[in-house]
Amino acid sequence: QVQLVESGGGLVQPGGSLRLSCVASGSIFNIYTMGWYRQAPGKQRELVAVITKGGNTNYADSGKGRFTISRDNAKNTEYLQMNSLKPEDTAVYYCYADHGGLRSWGPGTQVTVSS
Repeated sequence: QVQLVESGGGLVQPGGSLRLSCVASGSIFNIYTMGWYRQAPGKQRELVAVITKGGNTNYADSGKGRFTISRDNAKNTEYLQMNSLKPEDTAVYYCYADHGGLRSWGPGTQVTVSS
């Protein structure tokens, strides 16, 4: 089993930045792909960004040029740097990890972009 815990969410003004972190514990040796989803009120959960163990990345159009996903395998941690935040980025952000054919999720961290 893999356990994930996110941190770094909060309230930020439009145009501001936040960096989310997600620490993995448990059977971490089996983790391959990690990533972030988000879910805004009344909307479906949507993919934000993905990163493989080798560092290959992919982004949803909504975050391209503004978000950067990274991971530190030695610290079992992935990050999501979010710049130029917009009110429409307001959502609960969830990290996930794929391992041995399974997917584990963190409990989520709230990001609110508002003046």
